[in-house]
Amino acid sequence: MFRNMVDHVVWGMAGLRFLSGTIEVLAAFLMLYFGTVERALMVNAVLSLVGPTVLILVTTLGLIGLAEKLELWRRVLVMAGVGLILWGVRG
Repeated sequence: MFRNMVDHVVWGMAGLRFLSGTIEVLAAFLMLYFGTVERALMVNAVLSLVGPTVLILVTTLGLIGLAEKLELWRRVLVMAGVGLILWGVRG
């Protein structure tokens, strides 16, 4: 139904976000399954790699989709913004 209306890049972006959300829910179940704070922190540490990776991949897909519509300096500006977000949340 929506396949004709939505670009393939949008499907890729949404798929990555869906995968990310699924991993987050799975991590919550693993925390409950293990039942200790130590194990929950281990799961959370592994999970902390997923968020930034998905952010970079989804942004890259979006920029690829907009490659012919955006000027080079605007693409660089978006990537710099993502870099600043990642720099700002680093631990």
